[in-house]
Amino acid sequence: MLAQILLAFDYLAVAVFAVTGALTASRKQMDVIGFLWLAIVTGVGGGTVRDLLLDQPVFWIRSPSYILVASAAALVVYFTAHIPNSRYKLILWLDAIGLAFVTVLGAEKALAVGAAPVIAVVMGTITASLGGIIRDILGHEPSILLKKEIYITAALAGAVAYVAALGLGAPVPVAAVVGAATAFLLRAGAIARGWTLPTYRARPGREF
Repeated sequence: MLAQILLAFDYLAVAVFAVTGALTASRKQMDVIGFLWLAIVTGVGGGTVRDLLLDQPVFWIRSPSYILVASAAALVVYFTAHIPNSRYKLILWLDAIGLAFVTVLGAEKALAVGAAPVIAVVMGTITASLGGIIRDILGHEPSILLKKEIYITAALAGAVAYVAALGLGAPVPVAAVVGAATAFLLRAGAIARGWTLPTYRARPGREF
């Protein structure tokens, strides 16, 4: 039962990230192939890198249905992208939802193959953040890495919360809720309230 729930969330996360990629394509007025390309790359990008780093079969090659899910999301957006008043805000909020799901899934997949907790945190962070970074680069949008608002930090905190909850003996569903909620709430605060971390400020150097 738990495996089926995680699988459903995996498909949902791919679909949500694919929608953000397709919405970016709509903002750039791409053709349908551009929609498909950005949607698929965004939907599976983070998980692909995770599987390669863990030396595991790449998930969408093993199960091509993920590509079909991302493609379906792209086609739906192609015909409906004009409906929301602000596609950029929709991208941000959908991305926050996808980030919350994928943070937990990435960390769990690392733990499932015997990775250490620290590696699980890294994999959760990579899985959650890389798809959005790739989307911004390919869509010629300002990369989220160059913005002050919290993004990767939200994924990192969510992965830590998930792994820590498991370490304290919480059941997987409970730990998953804790991790996903942590990631989403931090990202939501960044979107709605402009939460940031302290940034580096240049200071005069010293003579030695």
